[in-house]
Amino acid sequence: MSSGSQKDLPTIGITIGDLNGIGPEIIIKAFADDRFHNLCRPIIYASAQTLIYHKKLINNRHFNFNVIDSADKAQYKKINVVNAWQDEVKIEIGEPSNATGKAALASIKTAVADYKNGLLDAIVTAPINKKTVQQAGMDFPGHTEFFASEFDSDQYLMLLVGERMKVAVVTGHIPLSEVSNELSKKRVLKAIKALNKSLNEDFSHERPSIAVLGLNPHAGENGTMGDEEEESIQPAMEEAKRQGINVQGPYPPDGFFGTGMYHNFDAVLCMYHDQGLIPFKLLEFDTGVNYTAGLPLIRTSPDHGTAYAIAGKNAANPQSMVEAIYLALKIKKSRNVHAEITADPLGAKMEKQKDRDS
Repeated sequence: MSSGSQKDLPTIGITIGDLNGIGPEIIIKAFADDRFHNLCRPIIYASAQTLIYHKKLINNRHFNFNVIDSADKAQYKKINVVNAWQDEVKIEIGEPSNATGKAALASIKTAVADYKNGLLDAIVTAPINKKTVQQAGMDFPGHTEFFASEFDSDQYLMLLVGERMKVAVVTGHIPLSEVSNELSKKRVLKAIKALNKSLNEDFSHERPSIAVLGLNPHAGENGTMGDEEEESIQPAMEEAKRQGINVQGPYPPDGFFGTGMYHNFDAVLCMYHDQGLIPFKLLEFDTGVNYTAGLPLIRTSPDHGTAYAIAGKNAANPQSMVEAIYLALKIKKSRNVHAEITADPLGAKMEKQKDRDS
């Protein structure tokens, strides 16, 4: 990825996540060398004391940072830190706590405010404990729904991105018992359209191919094992096809993943959380990225949780965090290209062809 001049580098906000989990560790490890200096200007939303504590905890001598009063003072070639809270927070490694839930929420809210003020180009979020941030005042199931509310969007979609596959889910953080009632032609169609739009604008697929999975065993087998496919999923797909979207299915999930059919598509649309995330994490756990598609904001995150069991033991793999930062940068670049093509289709396409030929 070409960096261009220093002034052209995007500014990426990094939220700290749960201080008692592995969030601080994977951030420190991701930025321990200077590989990102030529790609972006990072700003970590935390506190200097927190980062010093975690740096010592894992005995990392290569991570250094620059404390700034506000995001508009971020420096190039530096890891910048904005103090997102002022009070000292007691850290109890490996244990959820109300105090660290408040700190995690403060980090997120400060980064969102800076994005809305035009000071950030993207936000990368470290893992949170959903219960403790809810106790701190985040009245949403998770990051995805919170950001959708902050940017007043009902077109958002949880999209897991890896080298082998991209998986999106129609229903996200809800109990399995509620999934069937939440499915409708309108909701499935909205998810298909959001996924198609994201693949086009964020991932530069000119006419993306989308596989849609059924909800029931054998994709309902013509209504003998459930009617969601015939009542909601198939009608949504037919309407999507009428609108020019390249969508196929619904496929039985077990056979689809078991035979490797996902290789034939740009993305897979699943009906509920675990239907998509279990096969995805089986293949992409260390490098997968959680992306919230459909927002004006570019928001990515590692595809794992707080991992309390290994917190503070210098055992956390930072690769998913690294990939989340890279993906945010790639999406920013893709959106810029898409905006150029929209504004000047012929000129932008000629420039794009020149880049390919050079």
